[in-house]
Amino acid sequence: MLREQTESLLHVDDLAVHFQGDGEEVRAVSGVSLELHRGETLGLVGESGSGKSLTSLAIMGLLPTPPARLPRGRIVFDGQEILGRYGAGPPRFDKRVLRDVRGKRMAMIFQDPMSSLNPYLRIQRQLTEVVEVHQGVSPTQARHRALEMLERVGIPEPGRRLRAYPHELSGGMRQRVMIAMALMCQPDLLIADEPTTALDVTVQAQILDLMRELTAEQGVALLLITHDLGVVAGMADRVAVMYAGRIVEEGPCGSLFAAPQHPYTRGLLRSVPRMDAERTEPLSTIAGLPPDPRALPPGCPFEPRCDLAGPRCASGLPDISQVHGAGQARCFALTEGGTG
Repeated sequence: MLREQTESLLHVDDLAVHFQGDGEEVRAVSGVSLELHRGETLGLVGESGSGKSLTSLAIMGLLPTPPARLPRGRIVFDGQEILGRYGAGPPRFDKRVLRDVRGKRMAMIFQDPMSSLNPYLRIQRQLTEVVEVHQGVSPTQARHRALEMLERVGIPEPGRRLRAYPHELSGGMRQRVMIAMALMCQPDLLIADEPTTALDVTVQAQILDLMRELTAEQGVALLLITHDLGVVAGMADRVAVMYAGRIVEEGPCGSLFAAPQHPYTRGLLRSVPRMDAERTEPLSTIAGLPPDPRALPPGCPFEPRCDLAGPRCASGLPDISQVHGAGQARCFALTEGGTG
């Protein structure tokens, strides 16, 4: 079960994100709860559209409202309420707290560094602004800090790169700039949303090694969002698996990979090619498609694709319960010994 909030750096409880449009409500995130401790890496995995990125944007307070709506939930960062109920009505963000912690104590690496970096500003300005705003240092001190950080993330000729525009850098260098920008104020929490997307394999390995090294050095808590289970296996202490806007399984990385409990987690792991498998062995797939978030089924959203589904799965939604060791899963077949 989750530890007490006082022991955690980040505590998310029953977070929901809905979108309203054309008379339909899209329930993109439904009741997500997670916890992250100092110096810990939590991998958040799942298919595209499962709600991973929306969860991270909600934590950072970056969702546009409207069209996004947060009907319920709490987000607590180091004891400070970022999202919660302040009187009547749905929860709302505390903008004062957000201004104090976002960029300074919690930072985010976005999926696409080309679209996340400002094409009209040189790299130097994009790096120095955050420390000038949050730490009140002089432009000269900020530039010196930017040079040091570019060196730490492995960018050659950092003085020349500071004068460059984003389009003048390679994809790997732009991603390193994003990491440098996120770490400029030495945050306590780093959220990395698909940090190796669209990078070649060699650069991916370099970026992951860099993140592992820097987070270990600075004791940063890392929320790593990805669909790549291989990346999670090499980086994470714990793993949370999302499906259709919900966390369906969570537990220590080693035990979850060795003995996955939820049928969806098992399907994900079976679909990954194995080096020790016979070459003639066909790659396993999960039948069907994820449900439409505009019309989620009344029961378990994985029921139409699940080999273990029974009558109750089509009508009821299982609670998340402890199933093995420190792990938790959301499945009737696991908690009741059967689905019928």
